[in-house]
Amino acid sequence: MIEQAPMSATAAPREPRRRRRIRARTFFALLGPGLIAANAGNDAGGIATYASAGSQFVYRTLFVMLLVTVALVVVQEMSARLGVHTGEGLVSLIREQFNLRLGLFAVVCLMAANLGLVVSEFAGIAAAFELLNISRYLSVPIAALVIWGLVMFGSYRYVERVFLLLTIPFLAYPIAALLGRPKWTQVGSNTIVPHMLGNRTFLVMVVALIGTTITPYMQLYQAAAVADRGTGKDDYRSARKDAITGALFSNFISIAIIIATAATIGGTGALSSAKQAAQALEPLVGGGATALFAIGLLGASCLAAAVVPLSTSYAISEAVGVERSVSSRFREAPLFLGLFTGQIIIGALIALLPGNLISLLINTQVINGLIAPVFLTFILVLANRRSVLGDAANKPAYRVLATVCVASVGVLALAVVVITVIGWF
Repeated sequence: MIEQAPMSATAAPREPRRRRRIRARTFFALLGPGLIAANAGNDAGGIATYASAGSQFVYRTLFVMLLVTVALVVVQEMSARLGVHTGEGLVSLIREQFNLRLGLFAVVCLMAANLGLVVSEFAGIAAAFELLNISRYLSVPIAALVIWGLVMFGSYRYVERVFLLLTIPFLAYPIAALLGRPKWTQVGSNTIVPHMLGNRTFLVMVVALIGTTITPYMQLYQAAAVADRGTGKDDYRSARKDAITGALFSNFISIAIIIATAATIGGTGALSSAKQAAQALEPLVGGGATALFAIGLLGASCLAAAVVPLSTSYAISEAVGVERSVSSRFREAPLFLGLFTGQIIIGALIALLPGNLISLLINTQVINGLIAPVFLTFILVLANRRSVLGDAANKPAYRVLATVCVASVGVLALAVVVITVIGWF
């Protein structure tokens, strides 16, 4: 008879470790729409805006980012809650709960903002490859074909995993921020205490930061993607955790970009090229900063180049009331997938035209900042209505917090419009 070998001393702890691994895998398997939606905001326009804020105003915008982080968490959570408890996207709910004119207004605003963003994402892809000495006339068509193919021929879960992998280069920025040896006393002071400037340039930058952080397509994608996954009410806690985790991680990276850029080229003025933005990574990789920045810019742009047109397709399909899912075949959802295809083609073609990438990207974020209050108001009203969410509707304290966040964004957007109009005269 063969005797069984005695159990080793290390065998006992294996079971707890195995359970921890299973819990970790379960948690990361549940991460999805929230992490994708929030990190899609750190796209080409986002990186350019955050880097320009650091180079132009050093650490002064950190207090604004702290407030914007709170607002982003609140808005993304409400969007996820609406998607989970209703099984519908935001535009579908707007169509049901508001009159036709308001619904049409919401869709038109979204289309205008998102088409510009799609162009900027492909411009970001072009800039990333040009930093690697690859012509945009080669890179943009290939990237457009790959992104289109992933959505058209891959299942939703597969596409989602690919999008998540594209967020990995963002992790370089916190390390670069630490190695850049920023003045931490100034970082802390500017984060906790407002150091605002009373000029139009600073105010426009604040609105651009809001626009690139709380972008309407992020909320639309969040709610629609949760509904598309079939996430039920019993899974709301997981969806809520996903939304909050994604928002916090996204803004952690955003703040790191500002700090890293401020520490390396802070005070030199607004950015004028992608190579300037790459200097923020020099403390981490030295001469390889340009290549690493190009990889990060490419990943960010590809992620958003898929998410932005998807959010528009979701919105318009919801407004019309037709089939909408990335898991559908073209004949099953012709409008949804046709709109996605059309945006990819238009965005890629326009991105091939010559132009100043940095100014294009930042101006796009300003436009989003002006449009954001429209969608945030719709989200707030929907989340407040018990007729929509029942017992899951906003509680009094949460309603006050959400109202303050939305009103603050609206006031800043209105201030930029007023100052701009006054400047014309």
